Amino acid sequence: MKPTLGTDRRAPTLGAVEALRLLYFTYLHEGFLSLWRGNSATMVRVVPYAAIQFSAHEEYKRVLGCYYGFHGEALPPWPRLLAGALAGTTAASITYPLDLVRARMAVTPKEMYSNIFQVFIRISREEGLKTLYHGFTPTVLGVIPYAGLSFFTYETLKSLHREYSGHRQPYPFERMIFGACAGIIGQSASYPLDVVRRRMQTAGVTGHPRTSIACTLGAIVREEGLVRGLYKGLSMNWLKGPIAVGISFTTFDLMQILLRRLQS
Repeated sequence: MKPTLGTDRRAPTLGAVEALRLLYFTYLHEGFLSLWRGNSATMVRVVPYAAIQFSAHEEYKRVLGCYYGFHGEALPPWPRLLAGALAGTTAASITYPLDLVRARMAVTPKEMYSNIFQVFIRISREEGLKTLYHGFTPTVLGVIPYAGLSFFTYETLKSLHREYSGHRQPYPFERMIFGACAGIIGQSASYPLDVVRRRMQTAGVTGHPRTSIACTLGAIVREEGLVRGLYKGLSMNWLKGPIAVGISFTTFDLMQILLRRLQS
């Protein structure tokens, strides 16, 4: 029987082992391409978010470099952390409605929303435009440590590599490793706020009351426990996150190098 509106449709959060088992059985019963089901909805948010974040990071590095007197050089630690945090905040602020829509589609029956545009229309009509930014505060609070530490870790590891290896640029596989480390550190630091964000985004359709960050945080801890509630699913993110972040950083760096060579 399909869940109806008001029922909490959140699937139980999977650990890494359970997730791999689910992937295997999905492949066996539904085919290889089924592993990418729903990817288009994710890409609608990820593509503009990544584009804005990386371009903003380059601009913030340039501005902070000029301000602190590091023209064309690697930024020192504090400005490096600030540039990443500002880039993540900028991207999250612009693309947040897409993130909320994606979260809504994940916890509601397919019959409720036929496509992403219908989600925007129904939320605007039935709940008001301000609902598109419900949960925005915990998102920004989570993005600041996530993006700040991710970019900081990646840039720091590249700087240390130049200093101790004698090579001006790391190899692609080294960039992947640096990005993976950045993903683990960033996600681990911001994960509890990510859990709060998801709860607040889906409160209107899962039966949970719309409350503040503090009340939502308290409710999660009371209902599910401190560690089980706020770090539920973290092991799966440790499996997925480092790969995704590593590929993102590596792809951006290599494309940037390629474009600079083409321009010169």
